Amino acid sequence: MVTTIPEGYKSLLSIYDTQKAISLLKRLFEDRLGALLNLYRVSAPLFVDEASGLNDNLNGYERPVDFDILRSNHKAQVVQSLAKWKRLALKRYGFFPGKGLYTDMNAIRRDEDELDNLHSVYVDQWDWEKVILPENRNLDYLKLTVMDIVTAICDTQDTIQAIYPQLQPLGKLERRVSFITAQELEDLYPDFTPKERENAYLTEHKTAFIIGIGGALRSGKPHDGRAPDYDDWALNGDIMFWDELLGCAFEVSSMGIRVDPASMDRQLRLSGCDDRRELPYHKALLNGELPLTIGGGIGQSRLSMLLLGKAHIGEVQASIWDDATLAACEDAGVMLL
Repeated sequence: MVTTIPEGYKSLLSIYDTQKAISLLKRLFEDRLGALLNLYRVSAPLFVDEASGLNDNLNGYERPVDFDILRSNHKAQVVQSLAKWKRLALKRYGFFPGKGLYTDMNAIRRDEDELDNLHSVYVDQWDWEKVILPENRNLDYLKLTVMDIVTAICDTQDTIQAIYPQLQPLGKLERRVSFITAQELEDLYPDFTPKERENAYLTEHKTAFIIGIGGALRSGKPHDGRAPDYDDWALNGDIMFWDELLGCAFEVSSMGIRVDPASMDRQLRLSGCDDRRELPYHKALLNGELPLTIGGGIGQSRLSMLLLGKAHIGEVQASIWDDATLAACEDAGVMLL
């Protein structure tokens, strides 16, 4: 995908009002999410020790940003997500089942190969994680959590549109979530790419959760990449909305029930990542020393884009763009922050 600004697009909010609305939107959503999922805000690191195994490997090819520290013999890596750190923090902070945390996560994805309307090298999201009981490791619990997150998003939209009535022409997001597995999606559209399948399904089902991302489908390929050491590939997925402005499926959250020792063992073996077993985090998890959890990330700029009717993520976050993106936005009169 390349940057494409819809013909005749004009922001519904001025730059000044956009900044005010982003600030309000974030406060509203954090409060609603925290209330619905029983989460408490905590502080989180911008970087972690390279040797700790706490950084997220994402799809396995992305290079983390790293640096040495003058007065230490440690090499640090800017986090790519907090998926592993959060689970360790829940243990260290003494959280009980049913309670969890959320925090701001800021990352640099230097190897992002799609600089377009939705993708940037700068990532900002709410990372959240909650302790669960063994009996919660099932699809029903996952689905209930997804519906709570969608409720928080839609409630935030209602309040924002009441305060900024100029946003009301955007309409309302669909609160009813359509659940479908990645395999069912492949079976429906066997000749489509994963992105084409998402677009085809979301055209009809305006809010959806695609279940089961990371493991190979019957075609031999996964729907999308997912690291083997945080989500259980059978109990995870993506929350997506249909974006009328851009005419595409719009991913807001990647989340899931996390691996237990058995599923991590299996996924490390399937992905050829057995070398990670000796890292401190992985040893602790395989030994059953970490709590069972559910968690994920919710894009802050993505959510701001969606609820404020923006055509480009650069209208709600400051980043660095390639020449083609800069030219496309300048030609369309779109101001990037």
